[in-house]
Amino acid sequence: MTATITQMVTALNDHFLGYILMAALVFCGLYFTVATRFVQFARPKEIWQLLTERAGYSKQKGHISSFQAFAISTASRVGTGNIAGIAIAITVGGPGAVFWMWAIAVIGAASAFAESTLAQVYKIKKGAHFIGGPAYYMKNALGKPWMGTTFAVLITVTFAFVFNSVQSNTIAQSLQTSFQVTPAVTGGVLAFLTCAIIFGGLKRIAKFSAFIVPVFALGYIGVTLVVMAMNWEKIPGVLELIFSDAFSWRNVAGGTLGATIMTGARRGLFSNEAGMGSAPNAAATANIAHPVRQGYVQAFSVFVDTLVICSCTAFIVLLADYQNMPSEGIALTQAALSQNLGAVFGNWFISISVLLFAFTSIIGNYYYGQANVQFLTNSRSFMALFRTMVACMVYLGAVLQMNLVWNMADLFMSLMAILNITAVLLLRKQVLAVLADYRRQKNQGVKNPAFDPKNVPEITRAEAWQNNQ
Repeated sequence: MTATITQMVTALNDHFLGYILMAALVFCGLYFTVATRFVQFARPKEIWQLLTERAGYSKQKGHISSFQAFAISTASRVGTGNIAGIAIAITVGGPGAVFWMWAIAVIGAASAFAESTLAQVYKIKKGAHFIGGPAYYMKNALGKPWMGTTFAVLITVTFAFVFNSVQSNTIAQSLQTSFQVTPAVTGGVLAFLTCAIIFGGLKRIAKFSAFIVPVFALGYIGVTLVVMAMNWEKIPGVLELIFSDAFSWRNVAGGTLGATIMTGARRGLFSNEAGMGSAPNAAATANIAHPVRQGYVQAFSVFVDTLVICSCTAFIVLLADYQNMPSEGIALTQAALSQNLGAVFGNWFISISVLLFAFTSIIGNYYYGQANVQFLTNSRSFMALFRTMVACMVYLGAVLQMNLVWNMADLFMSLMAILNITAVLLLRKQVLAVLADYRRQKNQGVKNPAFDPKNVPEITRAEAWQNNQ
C-alpha cells in the first residue's frame, strides 16, 4: 500500500506538478529579468556594503542585519542537495546539466529579488524583530487571508517538519557509513543541538547562521580550489565539455537534450529555491532603509548557492574519472574527491560537509516554519509545542526510512511554490514601483535611499514603514 502511494505521489510530482512548477518558475524569472532590466546584476558594490553592514539600519541594537538575513536564507538554500543533487544531475543529465543549472540561477535570481522585496515591504513588527514572507503579502497586499493561511500551513509542514526529517536522516546515514555512529545517537545529539538554538529565538538563529555559513562555504570553496589547482590543465576541457554537452547534436539526435535541460534546470531551481516562497521569510527579518536592498542581497544569495557552491561539486566530480565510478549522489562526490585528495580526507571532508550543510539547513528550515506559525497564531504555548515537535521530527528523521515522506514533501513544496508565484506575479506592479522609487532616489544622488510608502501609491498596508522617513 505504501509503495503504491509513493509511486502515485512520485508520478504526480514528476509528470504533472513538476512540469507546471518548472514552467511557472521560468516564466516568473524571465518576466522579472526583463521588466526590471536585469536587476540581478545591479549594484555589486552596494550588495557588498550591505553584507559587511556598512549601509542602512543594520547596526541598530536588537535588530537583524542584512548579512544575518542573508545567512539565514543561505543556510536553508545550501543543503545536502548541493553535494548529492549536483552529482545526480551530472550522472542523469550529463555535464551539460551544469550549464542549464547556471542559466536557471541567473533567471531565478530576478524572482528572488521580487519575492524578497515584497516580503520587506509587507513585513510586520513582532516584539523586537521583524517577520514576514509570502503569507503576509498574500494577506496584506492581495487581501486574501485564506491564501496566506494555506501557504503558511504548507511551508510549515514541508520545511520545519518533513525537510528537517530528511536532513537529519542524511546526516545519520552519512555518519553511520563513515564513522559507524548509530542513527539513534546521531538523532539524539541533533535534537539536543536543535533545541539549544531554536529555543533561543530569532537572534540566536541569526548569530548561528552568520557564523557557520561563511565557515563551511569558504571551507568547501577552498577544497574545490585545491582540486582545481591540482588539475588545472583539465579545466579548459571541463568547461568545453559543459558547454558542448549543453547543446550537443548527439543529445538532440538521441532525444536526451530535453532530459539534460530539465535535469539542470530542476536542480538549479530546487537548490536555490528562487521563487519558491521560502527565502522571503528570512529576507523580511532584515532591518534596512529600503526593501530593494534586501531584494539585491537575496538575488546574490541565489548566485552563492548555485554559481558557487553547486559549481564546486560539479568541478569536483567532472575533474575526476567519474564515468568509471559506480557510485552516485553523495557517494560519487566522495569518490571523486578521494581520487584527488585521498580516501581518508575525502571520506572525512564530505561527511563533515554533509553534517554542516544539513544542520544549517535544519536551522534555516525551522525559522521558515516559525515565521509562518507566528502568522497563524500568537500563542506562546503553541510556539513552544511547535519547537518541541520540530526537535522530535529531527530525531525521528534520523532513525526512520523517509521515502514516502520525501515524496509528500515534494508535493507540498510544489503546491506552496505555485501559490507564491501566483501572488508575486499578481503583485508585479508593486515590485516594479518599489524598484522605481529606489532608482529614482539613487538618480537624484541620495546615497542611502529610504522607503516611504506615501511616495509609492501602489503600496497599501505597509505597516512596518508607516513612520519611516
